[in-house]
Amino acid sequence: MSKKRVIILNTAILFGFFAILLRLSFLMIIDHRLLSDKARSQQVKAEEIQVRRGNIYDRKGREFAVNMELESLYCDAKEVRIDKDGIKKLSTALGMEPRAIQAKFQPEKRFTWVNRKLEPETARKVKDLIGTDRRISAPGIKGFGLVPEAKRFYPKGELASHIIGTVGLDNQPLEGIELRYDKYLRTSGGKIYYSRDASGKMLSSGVDMEAKGNDILLTIDEGLQYIMEKELDRAMAKWRAVAATAIMMDPSTGEILAMANKPSYNLNEIGKAHKSEVRNRAITDIYEPGSTFKIIVGTAAIEEKAFNLSSIFDCSRGTIEVGGKLIHDAHRHGLLTFREVIQKSSNVGSVMIGMKLGRDKIYSYAKRFGYGEPTGIDLPGEVSGWIRKPEKWSATSLGAVPIGQEVAVTPLQVLRAYSAIANGGYLVQPHVVSEIRTHDGQPLFSFRQENKKRVISENTAQVFKDILKTVVEEGGTATGASVDGNQVAGKTGTAQLIDQRTKRYSKDRFISSFVGFVPADSPKLAMIVVVYEPKGQIYGGVVAGPVFRSIADQSLSYLNIPRDDSSQKNLLLVSK
Repeated sequence: MSKKRVIILNTAILFGFFAILLRLSFLMIIDHRLLSDKARSQQVKAEEIQVRRGNIYDRKGREFAVNMELESLYCDAKEVRIDKDGIKKLSTALGMEPRAIQAKFQPEKRFTWVNRKLEPETARKVKDLIGTDRRISAPGIKGFGLVPEAKRFYPKGELASHIIGTVGLDNQPLEGIELRYDKYLRTSGGKIYYSRDASGKMLSSGVDMEAKGNDILLTIDEGLQYIMEKELDRAMAKWRAVAATAIMMDPSTGEILAMANKPSYNLNEIGKAHKSEVRNRAITDIYEPGSTFKIIVGTAAIEEKAFNLSSIFDCSRGTIEVGGKLIHDAHRHGLLTFREVIQKSSNVGSVMIGMKLGRDKIYSYAKRFGYGEPTGIDLPGEVSGWIRKPEKWSATSLGAVPIGQEVAVTPLQVLRAYSAIANGGYLVQPHVVSEIRTHDGQPLFSFRQENKKRVISENTAQVFKDILKTVVEEGGTATGASVDGNQVAGKTGTAQLIDQRTKRYSKDRFISSFVGFVPADSPKLAMIVVVYEPKGQIYGGVVAGPVFRSIADQSLSYLNIPRDDSSQKNLLLVSK
C-alpha cells in the first residue's frame, strides 16, 4: 500500500473516531436530560395513588379524622401468571369471586387494581400467596404486587358524624368538613413507580407517600358533643320521635361547640347509612318555628317603643280573628301584660302585637335577625329558609307570621337569633373551623369575625333577656328547662306539621323545640333542641325543655362554669 493511501486511510479513521466522539459528547452533554427523560419514560411508569389527608381535631386537639396505611393489591396483566388453584386461593384470601379477579386481567393495562385497602389480616394472607417480593411469589402466582395506601379512619365512629363528614374509597369528599375543606385537607396525590427491562418485564417498584394535607382544628368540643348526643338518644327513645337536632354555640363568638342530629351514622361505615341518617338537619331541614319566632314581634315592639312591659292585652276570649281565620291560644288566659304574653306564649297577645307593628316592621325585623338568609356556616348543604315579602302576604298572614307560621327556618337560624339577645344585640357568624395548620404546625388560617352586625340595641336585648328568664320560671311555659344553680333564659316552640295529603295542619304531627342560653346574665352557652314528631306529648316545654336542661347541666359542670348561687353558698358556709 502506498504511503499516500495509508495517510488517507488513517485520516479517514481519525475523522470517524472524531465524529463519533463529537456525537457522543453531544448526546452526553447537550441532549443528556432529554435522553434521560425519554429512557425513564420507557423504563419507569408511575400510577397515582391516594395519600394521607390532613387530620381533623376537636378544639382540644383530640382526633376526629386520621389516616390508616393499608395495603392494596394490583397486577400487571402482561406479567400475570396464575393457574386455577392460584385463582381459588387468591379468591378465598380476598373474599372475591374468581371471575371478579379474572376480570381484572386486561392485557392492554400494565397496572390494574385488584382490591383496594385490604384489612391487615387479608393483606397477610395475600402476602403469603404472592410473596413479599413479587419475583419470589408462590408457584403458579406471578405478576401481582402490594402497595401501601392511606385509608381515612374516624376514631370516634358515630360521634359528630354530621360535622366531620366522610370520604369515599378514593378519598373523594362526600360530606361535612371533609367536603367543605377538601382543598386544604388533600394534596395532589402520591405515586407508585415501577421499572421494566427491555422486554417490558417488571423489575422493581417504589412508593412516594411523603405528601400530606393540612390539619384542621374545630370549634367542637368532643366532651360537649358526647353529652349532647347521649341526651338526644334518650329523648328519641322516650318520645319515640322521628328525629331530633341540637346545636350548642358560644353566643358571643359564633363558635359551634356541639351539633348533633339523630338518627346518625358511623363514619367508618358510610355504605350502610340511609340518606336520612346522613342529612345534617341542623342546617338542611326547614320547619315552621312556632312560638320561638315570637322573638321578632317581641323585640320589634320594644325597639320601636310600640308597647311597654306593663301594657295590657285582653286575651280572655282565647281567640282572635284575622282575615276571617280564628287564631287560638293553647290555654285560655285573662288579661296579660306584655311580659306575660311572651312568658305564657299567648298566640292571641302576640298577634295583637303584630297587628300594631304591621307587616313591614315584622318582615324588617325578621330579616335583621337573619331569617330567610343562610347563616354562612362553613358546612355544606345549608338552606336559607324563607319568609315572604310583605306585598305577598295574604289576608291571614298578619295572624300567622307573628306566631311562627308561614315562615320556614333552620334550627341554626333560630339559635343565632337568640344568641343576639344573649350577647347584647349582635348577629354573630356561626362556624365550626377555628384554625387550619400545615402538617408541621404552621398556621394557614384562623377564624376572625371583623365586624359584628348590630340588629337591636343593647337596652332592647337586656329587656327581652329579662322577659325570657320568666319563661323558665314558675308561671312560664318551660319550667322543665330550668337548671339547678344557674338561671336560664329561653323560649318554647310547638309547631304543627303540614299534612301532605290534606295540605292542612296535621292534628297529630308536631315539632317541639326549646331555645335558650345559660347562665342568663352572663351567657356562655346558647342552645336549641328540636324534637320531630314526638309521641305522647307535643309541647316544647315538656318535650324539648328537659333535654335542654340535661345537656346544659352536664355541660356547665364539664366546663367548670360556676353556679349563679355559688357566692351565696360560700357566704353561708363562712357564716357557719
